Formats: sequence, structure tokens, C-alpha cells
Amino acid sequence: MTGKNFRPLHGKPLFSWILDALLSLEEIDEVVINTDARHILAENGLTEGARVRIRDRRPELCGDTVSMNLILADDLAAVAADTYLMTHTTNPMLKPETMRAALAAYRAGVAAGTADSLFTVTRTQTRFYRADGSAVNHDPDRLIQTQDLEPWYEENSNLYIFSRESFNATGARIGKTPILHEMNKLEAVDIDEPEDWTLAEAIASIRTTTENAAQ
Repeated sequence: MTGKNFRPLHGKPLFSWILDALLSLEEIDEVVINTDARHILAENGLTEGARVRIRDRRPELCGDTVSMNLILADDLAAVAADTYLMTHTTNPMLKPETMRAALAAYRAGVAAGTADSLFTVTRTQTRFYRADGSAVNHDPDRLIQTQDLEPWYEENSNLYIFSRESFNATGARIGKTPILHEMNKLEAVDIDEPEDWTLAEAIASIRTTTENAAQ
């Protein structure tokens, strides 16, 4: 979806949704935006400020096929921090309270020595099949309710928390002993395809209606 980061979603540019959520968290000292479209951000009213730093993406790191871990490595080399929280413009429904809970879980795991990173997942309990029709996670001859199947967890690309040390150990945002932090499916929408946008619009409309009714 070309230009989706700046396309209006339920009344404001897509990038504003996650930026507003991040800036609402006092736990976050600085929001770093790695982009090749600084001028378009400025056209949409976003420039650098007290808690926002805009980094121009190096030409060799531009393009849809470039690994996000390479972009993150470039940011880590330029931005010193004890903890890094990474998300995407394409995760507009991610709530501040979810990020706050994830940060608390990450810090508890680090303090206990049981975790070095965290990423968000969505829980799935359904029957999967391969392209040839063979069952993956169930026995077709022994039908059980889907809620009794072993839960599987999908990396939903909404949120990652890590340190410089954990990133350097694996060269990736997921460390060697990550926490899988489960989040609500409606909140975990990740806009890649046109139908994802339609879903995000619907969720944004429901959320706005619910919030207005609560006021």
C-alpha cells in the first residue's frame, strides 16, 4: 500500500496513531523515527521536538526487502539507551496500557534473570493444515473442540522490547530468552494489505464510539 503511513485513518494520518500512543507514556524518554520521508512528515505537521528525534534512513537501508534488524542496528549505534521499545507506524491500534504492561513484564523478567527481551504475540487455537491437506496440529480422526487444542502464538509485529546487549547477542530484536507477551487480537492489527486497512478503520470507529460514550 503506497503512501499508507500518511494516509488518513479515521481522521488523522496513520503515523499519528502510534506516535500519540508513545508520547502519552511518561516511561518513554524519546521517540526516534527512522524514515526516508522527513519532508512528508513536515508537510503533515511533524518535526523534531523535545521528545521526538527524526533520523534520515541511509540510502542502503531503504527498500521493502531490507531487514528491519539492519535498520535497528543503525539506530542503536546512534541512540544510546538502557531499553529500546520498537513498534511500527502500521500498528495504529496498539494501546499505551499494553505498552506499559509489556515494559513492566520485560523489566521484571530482566530483574529476575529469566528474560532478555520481549515481543508481542496473539494466541490462536484452531486447526491448521498443510497445502496438501495433511493436518498440522491436530488429529482429524480424533475431533476435539478448538478451545482444547494446544495454543499457538503468532508473532504479530506490534511491539519489541530489548537492550543493546540482547540485540548484539543475536543481531536481532528478539534475544535468546524472550518473553512472549500476549495481546488482544483487535489491538494487534498490522496494516500490510488493503483488508488490514479496512479492519483498522472499523476498529478505530468502534473504539472512538466507545470512548465517547464513556465520557
